[in-house]
Amino acid sequence: MSTFQDLGLNNDLLQAITDLGFIKPSEVQQKAIPILLESETDLVALAQTGTGKTAAFGFPMLEKIDIDSRTTQGLILSPTRELCLQIANEMKAYGKYCKGLNVVAVYGGSSITDQARDIKRGAQIIVATPGRMKDMISRRMVDISKIQYAVLDEADEMLNMGFKEDITDILSHTPEDKNTWLFSATMPREVATIAKKFMHNPQEITVGNKNESTTNVSHEYYLVNARDRYQALKRLSDANPDIFSVIFCRTKRDTQKVAEQLIEDGYSAGALHGDLSQNQRDLVMKSFRNQQIQMLVATDVAARGIDVDDITHVINYQLPDEAETYTHRSGRTGRAGKTGISMVIVSKSEVRKIKSIERIIKRDFVKKEIPDGASICEVQLMSLANKIHNTEINHEIDKHLSSINELFADTDKDELIKKFFSVEFTRFFNYYNKSKNLNIAEGSYDRDGGREGGRDFGGKSSDSTRYFINVGSKDGFDWMKLKDFLKEQLELGRDDVFKVEVKESFSFFNTENDAKEKVLAFFTDFKHEGRFVNVEVSENRGGGGRRNDRRGGGGKRSGGRRDDKKGGFGNRSDRRRSEGSSSKPRRSDSGGDSGGGNFSRPRRSRR
Repeated sequence: MSTFQDLGLNNDLLQAITDLGFIKPSEVQQKAIPILLESETDLVALAQTGTGKTAAFGFPMLEKIDIDSRTTQGLILSPTRELCLQIANEMKAYGKYCKGLNVVAVYGGSSITDQARDIKRGAQIIVATPGRMKDMISRRMVDISKIQYAVLDEADEMLNMGFKEDITDILSHTPEDKNTWLFSATMPREVATIAKKFMHNPQEITVGNKNESTTNVSHEYYLVNARDRYQALKRLSDANPDIFSVIFCRTKRDTQKVAEQLIEDGYSAGALHGDLSQNQRDLVMKSFRNQQIQMLVATDVAARGIDVDDITHVINYQLPDEAETYTHRSGRTGRAGKTGISMVIVSKSEVRKIKSIERIIKRDFVKKEIPDGASICEVQLMSLANKIHNTEINHEIDKHLSSINELFADTDKDELIKKFFSVEFTRFFNYYNKSKNLNIAEGSYDRDGGREGGRDFGGKSSDSTRYFINVGSKDGFDWMKLKDFLKEQLELGRDDVFKVEVKESFSFFNTENDAKEKVLAFFTDFKHEGRFVNVEVSENRGGGGRRNDRRGGGGKRSGGRRDDKKGGFGNRSDRRRSEGSSSKPRRSDSGGDSGGGNFSRPRRSRR
C-alpha cells in the first residue's frame, strides 16, 4: 500500500491528512491501520520512536468511534504530560473535519475540575497520564465503563516510570470486551506481562527488530576524561553550528546544572525536568519547538513528550542506567524519515556499556575524536561565510552605502573580507587558541569490555587511586548508595568514582589520580551523622589489608564537623575552567568583540 487512500480511511480523515501534508504512510501505519479498521482485535505494535505510531492508532480510533454520541469511547494512556498534550493535539488535527469530535487531555499540573468539566460536555476520546486518570476515577469524575478502545502508548516507558499498578487499576474499570492496542518501542518482560494479562489473542506487528534503533540514526561515541565532559559537550556543539539538539542527563540536578552552565557560556539552551512547573515546561517546549532554544537539556522522563521532527542531534551527556532507555533517547532524532546523529560522551569506565547498547539496538557505534580548536574555528568561519553568501539583501541599506564606501575607500577587497570575518573568527580563535586535546586513548579497554592492561580486576591502575573508607553495609551503604554519597560530598561526576566495593564495616573505591589530593583533604576531620569518616589510600587491591599515605585517620582529630564544604551545586564560578587558561574569561554584557579576551565562549547567534 503506497497511499492513505489505499488504507481505507474515510473522506473526512483523508482531507485532514492532505491538510497536514502527509503523503505516504509509514511502515507502522501501513501495517497497523488495515488490521485495526477491518477487525475488532487487540494489537501489540513494536516500532521505534518517530515512526508515526500516533497516526497508526489515531486514524482507526477516529474512524470507528461514534461522533454523534457523547459517551467516552476511546482512552489513550501516555507516560508524560507533554506526550499527553501532543497526542491530544494530533488527534484533534486528524479529526478536524469530524464535526462534533471532542478530545480532552487529562494530566497533572492543571485544574482537575476544568478537565472533569470538559469531559462532562461529552468527550468521545480521553488522552491521559496514568496518575491523573486514576485520581479522577477515584473521585468519580470520569466514567470509562463503556469505552470500546484502550491504547497504551509508549507502554515500556510507562512501566519504567512505575505506572504498572496505576495502569492495572485503570483498566480494571474498563469493559472486558474492549479492544486494547499496545504500542511500544521496546518489549521488556513487564510489557509482555501487561499484554498477557489484559489482551486476548492480540495480533502482533513489528517494524524492524525488537528494541532495535531506527536506521535513520547514526551512533557515535567520544572518549574523554570524566572531568572534561562539559568541555567536550561545548566543542561538539561548536563543531556543529546549526545544531538543534536534545542533551540527556540522568538526574534533574545535572540537567539544571548543565543547562545553566551552557546559558552562562552564551549558548541558546534550556532545561526540561520534573521539578519545573507545568507553565515553565510549556514555555521551554514552546521555545524549543520555535527553535529559539537550540540545545534542550532534559531527563529521560521529561523528554518522552518531545516530538520535534527537525532535531539534528541527540547528545548523551551521561549514559542511561538502563541500556534499553538509549533506544528512546536516540529516537528523538531521525524522525519522519529524516536522518540524525546520536552522540555519546563517555569516560573510560563506561566504554564497556557501549558494547551492551550495541547488542540491544543492533547498531554499531563509531568512535570519533572530539574536534580540536583549529577545526572548530574553520567550521565556524565557513558557516558564517555560507550564511552571508546566502543572505537576501535588504535594500534599506542602500541609503547608507555612500558612508560605508567612504569609510573603506582605502581598503582593498581581501583586507575588507579579513576584517569582516575577523569580527566573529577572532572570538573563536582566542577561545580555542592553545586549547588542550580532550581525547584520550581507549587504551586498556577492548570493545568486549575486557582489560588488556592498566586497571586490573582488583581496581588498581596507573591512572587511578584506590581508597579505604571506614563505612560499610552496617552503616546503611550498598555500592550504589556509597557511590552517590562520595559523588555528592566530593562534588565529583558520577563516573569519577568507580570500583566501589562495600564490606560490612569498611569499603573501597577508586578515583582518577588527579582527584587524590582533593579526596584526602576533604575527609580530614570529616564527620557523617556524628562519627568521623576516615579515608586512606589502600595498597591492598582486594581490601582489608595494609594501607599507606594515612591522612585524616589515626592522627589527632579537631573534633569539629566540616562547615566549609559546598552544598548543592556549590559556587560554580569558583570551579569553572576555561580552555587554554586557568581562569574563565567572562563574556562582556554588550556581546561585542574586544579581541576575544572578554569572552568565556563566543556568543552564538539565535536561529
